[in-house]
Amino acid sequence: MAARKKATTVSTVSQDQAEEAVRTLLRWAGEDPSREGLLDTPRRVVDGYLDWFSGYKIDPAEYLARTFEEVAGYDEMVVLRDIEFESHCEHHMAPIIGRAHVGYLPTNKVVGISKLARVVEGYARRFQVQEKLTAQIAQCINKVLKPRGVAVVIDAKHECMTTRGVHKRGVSMVTSQMLGRFRTDPRTRTEFLRYINITGVQ
Repeated sequence: MAARKKATTVSTVSQDQAEEAVRTLLRWAGEDPSREGLLDTPRRVVDGYLDWFSGYKIDPAEYLARTFEEVAGYDEMVVLRDIEFESHCEHHMAPIIGRAHVGYLPTNKVVGISKLARVVEGYARRFQVQEKLTAQIAQCINKVLKPRGVAVVIDAKHECMTTRGVHKRGVSMVTSQMLGRFRTDPRTRTEFLRYINITGVQ
């Protein structure tokens, strides 16, 4: 069952108010919100926001609540690579498009791999900075599963610097958060980085 939790603060902004805010921005940009091609734009934008920022309505930790202990004593690394995600920069509200790689060293229980992807999605669908997103994912897994270690690496492109500002395309940002054995044991960290095909990171 999908984890659902009410947002900690209830929005006092109505659908109509949100749509009017979009019309204001259209007028500010020099457009006429009443022309045919823009009549439904405010509704579409608000509907898009409901999807893009749906992470505020869930608690990602709830995805990890159901675990499995019948794993025949398996205690080696579990890695889920190339989790695609879309987020938005909290400074410019521009898209962040990337991939997350998540690994952990289980103690006596594991979690369904789709739940790791859902944790990434839960935090990504909020206004973010990549460093915070990386830390939130790692800390959530560490707190709920209590493994011997957690590793998260994110590689993403930020449209706030590719479509505005310095206009540098083809540039990606890599962040990592290593906890437990991944932080203290270089061999464990190197093994994880080899699994996700990233070299030269220590």
